[in-house]
Amino acid sequence: MSVTSQTALITGASRGLGYTLARTLAGERHWNLIIDAREASALEIARRELNQATQVIAIPGDISDPAHREALSRAAAQMGGLDVLVNNAGMLGPSPQPSLLDYPLDVLAEVYKVNVVAQLGVIQAVKDQLKPGARLLNITSDAGVEPYPGWGGYGSAKAAFEHLSAILAEENPQWKIYWVDPGDMRTQMQQDAFPGEDISDRPLPESSIPGLLQLLSGKLPSGRYQARLLVPEVPGWNMR
Repeated sequence: MSVTSQTALITGASRGLGYTLARTLAGERHWNLIIDAREASALEIARRELNQATQVIAIPGDISDPAHREALSRAAAQMGGLDVLVNNAGMLGPSPQPSLLDYPLDVLAEVYKVNVVAQLGVIQAVKDQLKPGARLLNITSDAGVEPYPGWGGYGSAKAAFEHLSAILAEENPQWKIYWVDPGDMRTQMQQDAFPGEDISDRPLPESSIPGLLQLLSGKLPSGRYQARLLVPEVPGWNMR
């Protein structure tokens, strides 16, 4: 491991936005990576691909499991600390999405556990491994600010995550904390949200990466951003 390399922990990195960002950081900057996902086989495929460009630690597991979060913290210490934490893992909930009056409360509690409580749990677990000036990207959604019918569970959980992020930013000015909406994407979660529909008109996750890179390397203050409205200003990012 190069002592000059930066290190990022990206949750939910076996596919979709998390994997696409990991691939970019590995290929363009050779950052060291710690990645996780619930599906061990998919995560191993991602690790093998990313490991061709950089050093990767892949830890399968669920971020709602305290033991898994502790394993992520140990990996961060092994890598010499974190420059970036990307909280990308999440849970959609039922598919198709039910209205709130019909939403199973036990499932709603699980959605909140994963999309809010476990996100803070990851931050708490690795807080001592975050370097001065570290950047936290909390991946959220327009469903956290817009009241879409049928999105009450996921949307209200993302709204809670956004406000949690805002308070974290106020309490921790030593870090840059961003809560960022990547926009609709052609991902498995998007397909799960709209079962049976053709989502081929949605942009691929690659369309949101330039904005995320701007947050990782630019000078923007902590706050809420829409990834596709950001234009990278950092020299050297070659988005091939």
